[in-house]
Amino acid sequence: MTTERRSSVTTAGDRRAPNRSMLRAMGFQDGDFDKPLVGLASGHSTVTPCNMGLGDLAEKADAALRAAGVMPELFGTITVSDGISMGTEGMKFSLASREIIADSIEAVCNSQAMDGVLALGACDKNMPGALMAFARLDIPALFVYGGTIKPGHHNGRDLTIVSVFEALGQHIAGKMPREELIAIEKKACPGAGACGGMFTANTMSSAIEAMGMSLPGSSTMSAIDREKAENTEASARVLAEAIQAGRTARQILTRQAFENAIAVVMAEGGSTNAVLHLLAIAHAAEVPLAIEDFETIRGRVPVLCDLSPSGRFVTTDYHAAGGVPQVMKILLAHGLVHGDALTITGKTIAEVLADVPEEPPIDQEVIRPWSNPMYAQGHLAILRGNLATEGGVAKITGLKSAKITGPARVFDCEEDAIKAIFDGRIKAGDVMVIRYEGPKGGPGMREMLSPTSALVGAGLGGSVGLITDGRFSGATHGMVVGHVAPEAAVGGGIALVQEGDTITIDADQRLLHMDVDDAELEKRRAAWSPPPPRYTRGVLAKYAKLVGSAAKGAVTD
Repeated sequence: MTTERRSSVTTAGDRRAPNRSMLRAMGFQDGDFDKPLVGLASGHSTVTPCNMGLGDLAEKADAALRAAGVMPELFGTITVSDGISMGTEGMKFSLASREIIADSIEAVCNSQAMDGVLALGACDKNMPGALMAFARLDIPALFVYGGTIKPGHHNGRDLTIVSVFEALGQHIAGKMPREELIAIEKKACPGAGACGGMFTANTMSSAIEAMGMSLPGSSTMSAIDREKAENTEASARVLAEAIQAGRTARQILTRQAFENAIAVVMAEGGSTNAVLHLLAIAHAAEVPLAIEDFETIRGRVPVLCDLSPSGRFVTTDYHAAGGVPQVMKILLAHGLVHGDALTITGKTIAEVLADVPEEPPIDQEVIRPWSNPMYAQGHLAILRGNLATEGGVAKITGLKSAKITGPARVFDCEEDAIKAIFDGRIKAGDVMVIRYEGPKGGPGMREMLSPTSALVGAGLGGSVGLITDGRFSGATHGMVVGHVAPEAAVGGGIALVQEGDTITIDADQRLLHMDVDDAELEKRRAAWSPPPPRYTRGVLAKYAKLVGSAAKGAVTD
């Protein structure tokens, strides 16, 4: 070891005999006490297909770590399935679970004085939660993504979980028979792995690879392919090397690393949730990063990938086409990523990408060449106006129209909004406002995949606007703006909207505005009072008291 040892069992000679005695019960032998201790944080569970393969990977990581001369200590952390809880009260726990994951990894690694940590996760919050813990701990750390699900198939087309949500909307709108809906439901998720489009899980795994905190090419592998097991074993060996070299998380999680991650997210057409999570990880790493930085990078990075939800292909197709290394090499060749940024391997980004060609393979259509991008600029825009003075996040590419002005249809919770869509009360040209779903107000900032999928299913995805202080699933597409801040629960502009107010969403001008003069807004603000908290005890009550603005990552510390 070239760095000071953290492990309490090895630093004080015989005074640590009680510690050693307990470790002997777990199989430690005399020579093992001189080895680094490594936390093996596994998100294995059977609450979601995303994570159900992690147990096998954890076993492989354990064996590989031991073979590399370190002593792993396996512990579990939680996961919450966004896809299963979507559209229910349970979804309020999803974003809060990010903090629980970060806190649990930090607590175990610090209490046991771990010398390093390897985390395995697959569902959406596993990744930012683990990275937040890595940044707080600042010890050698590496993330292993459990892998993406392979697509389902029906009538000659690939299916993902969003296919089911949109099919449900079509069925309720009378546009799809029940038999077709059930057929899609049965075929959409064929086995283990995280949701298969460039949704939040695959977006964040890509961002982590771009930041250098996981191995090259690892973020787009299928959960069930042999290469994922091999990648896990290789990751264990690299972490052991990083411990010997004293290569800690904050040496890698620099400002350059975050800029690289944002550039890759833009080039891939990734999830709006990346804004929230990268801000939170940067906060944990004490790296200055602001919501405006996403807009700056968006302006110079093209969308190079034709990926679901707005494109044609799924993540396994992306992997076959070259994945993150191919996209990063294209960006590096045009000065849009930092080649001198360090990775967990000890190599720089430029060194890692040295053998990757600057042009994507010609026999595929997933990754476009620089000369023929999907869109000239990135897709995640930061909108502002009297409805969002701290900003809101929108996907602005692939829209039939970049602007909509229409009457506000106001709902104080997701359930009321969904009912209005299913009842046929939302018409083309309307702008739906779903509020009191923010970090504090929800609490928990639910994702609005059910309403947006219902709109798409009803044939209204391109003609109805939707704004919310909640979030959107990475599977969402359309004229939608989320993360509106300040949120309604703290008296933000979105709390002051009234039914029928004229609202403008203008992607080109980055504008989110209600046509109400300042004097009237001040009158409404004076009459406004916050609603009582929806939770007064337990996890969500604590979360609501601590959580901050979505514009700063919705962090709790």
